[in-house]
Amino acid sequence: MNPKAISLEEKKLRPVVDHLNDLLANYHVHYQKLRGCHWNVRGSHFFTLHAKFEELYNNAITTIDELAERVLTLGKSPLSRYQDYLETSEIKEIDTIGMSDIDLVRAVVDDLELLIALQRDLLEITDEANDEGSNDMVNAFMQFNEKQNWMLRAFLNKN
Repeated sequence: MNPKAISLEEKKLRPVVDHLNDLLANYHVHYQKLRGCHWNVRGSHFFTLHAKFEELYNNAITTIDELAERVLTLGKSPLSRYQDYLETSEIKEIDTIGMSDIDLVRAVVDDLELLIALQRDLLEITDEANDEGSNDMVNAFMQFNEKQNWMLRAFLNKN
C-alpha cells in the first residue's frame, strides 16, 4: 500500500507505525496475561471474573488484528514474532498460577492504565500526522479500556 493512496505523507507516518507496533506488542502480552487470568482465576469471584477475563481477551484479540491491519494499511509490516512483542512491550508477563482473584484484577488494571497512557500518546502522534483513520481506531480502543478500568477499579473499591 502506498500511503499516498490514502492521502497521507509517508515521512509523517513512521512515528505512527512505530507506535502502532508498540501498542500491538503491548496488546499481545496483555492478551496472554488475560488468558492466564481466565484459566487460573479461583475464589469467591470465580464466575464473575472468569466471564470478565474472557470478555477482555476476546476484545484484545480483535484489537490485535485491527492494529496489525492498520499497520499494513499504512504500507508497513506489523510485528509478528512473540520475541519482538516481549522485547518491545512495556507490559510484562506474570505467572497467574496461584494468584488471588483480587491480584489478577489488579494486574489487569495496571495493564489497562498503561494501555490508556500509550493510546493517549498515540492519539497525539496520529493527530500530528493527520491520520484520522488511526486516530479514530485508537480512540475507540482507549474508550473501551477506560470503561473497563473504571469497572475493575470499582470491583476493587479503588478510586
